[in-house]
Amino acid sequence: MKLIRFGTIGNEKPGVQLANGINIDVSDFGEDYNESFFGTDGISRLKTWLVRHGETCPIINEGTRLGVPLVRPSKIVCVGLNYAQHAAESGMDIPKEPVLFFKATSALVGPNDDVIIPKNSVKTDWEVELAIVIGKKASYVDEVDVMKHIAGYVLHNDVSEREFQLERSGQWVKGKSCDTFAPVGPFIATTDEIVDPNSLNLWLKLNGETMQNSNTSDFIFNVQQVVSHISQFMTLLPGDIISTGTPFGVGLGLKPPKYLKPGDVIELGIEGLGISKQNVIAYK
Repeated sequence: MKLIRFGTIGNEKPGVQLANGINIDVSDFGEDYNESFFGTDGISRLKTWLVRHGETCPIINEGTRLGVPLVRPSKIVCVGLNYAQHAAESGMDIPKEPVLFFKATSALVGPNDDVIIPKNSVKTDWEVELAIVIGKKASYVDEVDVMKHIAGYVLHNDVSEREFQLERSGQWVKGKSCDTFAPVGPFIATTDEIVDPNSLNLWLKLNGETMQNSNTSDFIFNVQQVVSHISQFMTLLPGDIISTGTPFGVGLGLKPPKYLKPGDVIELGIEGLGISKQNVIAYK
């Protein structure tokens, strides 16, 4: 199943994208995609509800804005330097264990919303990433049990301001949390939709030029390792997002480096998780 949320900013409603690509409104189910939904087996309950009511659900008009496909989670946990070639292009050693940082949930925006270059930014960058959505509370989880705690997967552009991130006291969260720096979606694909999250093609284009083109098989730490590791240090709640890192091809690693500017268009996608597109605009 593919979970979407649609409507104007702040007024999104829950929906489902059907196998034929048609989006339907499931507001009558009576729940949004939040911590309670994921934590009370909401995906299974929604599937059962759709068997009885799916044919009567309103069809969502084409062109309707898609929002973040879940209600703001308690946290976004990100993994840095999780592809060997990206670590090399960043001039950093391959980590011995996952490098973790947080991204503010206020950075979340819909998959096709604008990315705003923040005030005083000079090095805003792109990063296509596979993100995990937690479905069951996870604390001290063994790798063999990780899949029981995952609700699904979603496409994420981990937009980053490199000067804020790397040159201002080395505090990554500063460069990761600006408004609009977390376009997510178009949909959450439930785990039954993705055969192997550790073997998915992912790519990103800037103004039509391919900048990133890789596969999650190049992970240094795979999905099971990442979730298990994070759960040793914090409790992961239903609906929490874990972003698993980006492959090589970011602006920081180019020679000379290249960064986003107003008027740029970013397109990105992951096998089985759809495509998103963001126009880059200046802070006003």
